[in-house]
Amino acid sequence: MNRILRRKTMDANCILQLIISEKYRFQRHLLLIAFCIVVLYYSPPDYQEPFETYNRLVIFSQIILLAYSNMYFFVPVFLFRQKYLSYGLFVLSAMVLSFYIHEAFSYIFKLDLLPNEDDSINFFTFSFMTMVLIIASASVKLFQRWVADTQVIHGLELAKTNAELEQLKNQINPHFLFNMLNNANVLIEDDPRKASQVLMKLSDLLRYQLYDSSREEVLLTSEIHFLEDFLNLEKVRRDNFKFLISKEGELSGVQVPPLLFISFVENAVKHNNDSVKSSYVNLFFEMRHTELFFKCINSKPAVKAVNKSGGLGLSNIKRRLELLFPASHDLNIKDDPEAYCVTLTIKL
Repeated sequence: MNRILRRKTMDANCILQLIISEKYRFQRHLLLIAFCIVVLYYSPPDYQEPFETYNRLVIFSQIILLAYSNMYFFVPVFLFRQKYLSYGLFVLSAMVLSFYIHEAFSYIFKLDLLPNEDDSINFFTFSFMTMVLIIASASVKLFQRWVADTQVIHGLELAKTNAELEQLKNQINPHFLFNMLNNANVLIEDDPRKASQVLMKLSDLLRYQLYDSSREEVLLTSEIHFLEDFLNLEKVRRDNFKFLISKEGELSGVQVPPLLFISFVENAVKHNNDSVKSSYVNLFFEMRHTELFFKCINSKPAVKAVNKSGGLGLSNIKRRLELLFPASHDLNIKDDPEAYCVTLTIKL
């Protein structure tokens, strides 16, 4: 079934490209001319030869002249520029002129009309046929214009989304770097050895950010290792801190956008610092078929610290998730008296 659907999609794309692509312009013209020739060739004759051939050449010339003048002059010059009155006058003039050209040649070829044949046609019937031809040729140009405009709009929206994603990701890096450097600055006076360890681990984290976060996707295992380094860095700074990282399912080979989870972990670490009791952060990663399940649980201090930050990290990650997985993610945040829990499910 999937193979049939893919084949139908490919066929539809081929037809669409044939209609709109500049590369297939010659083929489109060739098909139009061939179609007109086939229709005229199989239509019943009205006149004796060679006048029947002359009559068909006249009709063929009328069709081609009407179609091409409409597609490449009147539609772009009048219809695309919203000059509807001028375009309407063209349509009316084309119907009248085509009818009288047909009548003139019918009069010239009248003596060579075949027995029991009648080429007379009233103005309204002929005008209707001309109108159908004009509408059909105009529809081709309008459809091409609509597709081109849609592609431009889509390109602009994609560029805007990519720019916003890059801006959000770049906001995460300085925010994270500021926190870590501030931690190292505090430790320099109290414990220089620990400060040195912090700076060494920080260099590893920055290496990951500089080289891996510039990619569109990274391995999930690399992202988890990055989080482990981050939590080990926090453990150096705080003696009463512990963490757990649980991994279930087939995680190898799974790719995710870089720095997707650090904001949750950073937020958990920032808000669970407790001078009275031990604090913890537990991370859970699990692959469920095509879904990635992530959970971050952190303890809450007995005395809540005053938070003067604006919550930049979480607001950024929520926006990134909306842009990266607009209809394929589920984010839930649960704030209990003893713990703070974030669960994220992503359909990859």
